[in-house]
Amino acid sequence: MSSLLYEVIARNRAGEPAAVPSVCSAHPEILTSALHLARDLERPLIIEATSNQVNQFGGYTGMRAADFMAFVNKLISTSGIDPTTVVLGGDHLGPQVWNREPAEQAMDKAKCLVAEYSTAGIQKIHLDCSEGCAGEAAQVSDELAAARAAELAVVCRNASENPQELVFVVGTEVPPPGGVRMDDNGNLVATTPQNATKTIDAHRAAFEAQGAADLWGQVAGLVVQPGVEFSFDEVHQLPLGRDPGLRSVMMDHPHLCLEAHSTDYQPPDVYPRLAELGFAFQKVGPALTYAWRRALYALDHLRSILQPGSTSLPQVVESAMRKNPVFWQDHYPASGAEVAWHFGLSDRIRYYWTDTAVAGAVTGLLDELATANLPDHVYLEVFEPAVLAQSARLGESRPLALARAQVQQSLAPYFFGATPEPSIRH
Repeated sequence: MSSLLYEVIARNRAGEPAAVPSVCSAHPEILTSALHLARDLERPLIIEATSNQVNQFGGYTGMRAADFMAFVNKLISTSGIDPTTVVLGGDHLGPQVWNREPAEQAMDKAKCLVAEYSTAGIQKIHLDCSEGCAGEAAQVSDELAAARAAELAVVCRNASENPQELVFVVGTEVPPPGGVRMDDNGNLVATTPQNATKTIDAHRAAFEAQGAADLWGQVAGLVVQPGVEFSFDEVHQLPLGRDPGLRSVMMDHPHLCLEAHSTDYQPPDVYPRLAELGFAFQKVGPALTYAWRRALYALDHLRSILQPGSTSLPQVVESAMRKNPVFWQDHYPASGAEVAWHFGLSDRIRYYWTDTAVAGAVTGLLDELATANLPDHVYLEVFEPAVLAQSARLGESRPLALARAQVQQSLAPYFFGATPEPSIRH
């Protein structure tokens, strides 16, 4: 197991509110911003790709696992961060990308997927086989999901040059059919200790049935729902005073911690509270690309005033989304979709930054404002003073630095307890 992650888990299990953020993104500027912040705070960081982003067919990024590994390692080498403080992972690896196919075919592709991740040297592997395939229920039973996850774990071990370094995460936070459930107080219902125990027991039994009992000790994370979630227009905040009792379940297994997904957009005091509840791994993704979009739109607003009549970035983005609706049409309502396109919290725009026209528009925007040499008081019209101050320390052209600083503002609360404390806050 990665000594870095083991140390964080051990500290958390000892009662310290310790956690490591896991940035789920393949956007180079998001990752650069995260790496620079982790470097400056001397804190560990996890970077993960999803099976939709990176797979044996290229995913929507065009990268296979080895490509993603090389891509991130290049960013690490140029960032100046200690490479031993960064762990690469794969999120929701399983058959769900191919869930419209029969289970046998989908699982064959899932095996190829995890084999490529493991061969590439990616250490942290989230085995998620909870979704049903063609002809199956939307979510399969714990026993079937666990059996499939155990199969994939064996594939990972056989494909990895250093199988002892693999760190497995099991379980899922995906809502049950029918959507999320709320309690009488209007809070999101958390996973119960009984269901968490059932998931653990099912996976342990499945690993043993696969002749992989030795790998069970490398299962370091259990994904459960602590009570956080967001949609395109709503954030379900963690009730700080509620303890769902999940930490006690984890403490019965000496190698386990809890992993929280969809922690985006939570107030800063939620992250240390999650750590207190046993969540040593805390995932974030759309909130960071949302911050990137927010910064670019702010810069574009300034340009529209200084250069009336110029083609706006939102216009270019909207054109790309209309031409290729595949990434948003199943996620936003048919009526009023334009607002969600640009400002939805699920941030489906993130799938379009690599579009040729959109990427060119972003480069043009940043270049034009960089040559304009605008004074700080102009940028203060659309950016918070703390973001402006942080951007001045980043050493890039001011427009790019502002966009990166906006991303870092969203990520900073995950580094609670850092020394020195993050200088930027929500």
